[in-house]
Amino acid sequence: MPAPSDPRPTNAPDRTFTLTSSDLGGQATELQLFNGSGCNGRNQSPQLSWSNAPAGTKSFVVTLFDPDAPSGSGWWHWVVFDIPADIHTLPTGAGSPGQTGLPASAVQVRNDYGAMGYGGPCPPPGHGPHAYIVTVYALGVERLGLDAQASPAMVGFCARANTLAKASLIFYHSR
Repeated sequence: MPAPSDPRPTNAPDRTFTLTSSDLGGQATELQLFNGSGCNGRNQSPQLSWSNAPAGTKSFVVTLFDPDAPSGSGWWHWVVFDIPADIHTLPTGAGSPGQTGLPASAVQVRNDYGAMGYGGPCPPPGHGPHAYIVTVYALGVERLGLDAQASPAMVGFCARANTLAKASLIFYHSR
């Protein structure tokens, strides 16, 4: 009698593109918070790991976005692209100004604080909890063809045009 075939569908949970972090839980900590604008955090980008990227993945993009910012268009805290397909983790602080840990080919753009790289959460006082969405995009291209002067919106546009899969984590902060 032949062995039964695997009854799990090819999109079973243990095979999905997944993003995890040893630094992030449900709430931001002092480690991730911005240092400035009334916040006194350490402004360290979180450790991130991803697994099960789809076949054909040639690079990754990582973003951190606050859709609750009272700007009318949200707030970009971090955008880094051209992460090679063989990279599946970023250490704590990799995107923070003056830190190491990003691959040489990776490009960071200016966040909405006006600085290059990571800028942590610092919502307005009394504005309630803000959601911070960390997303990794698996792309079917090695390079987006952009440089560090690109806007977060342009990176997002180009990334979405080449996305094979994406995975996200959400954490919160208020003050």
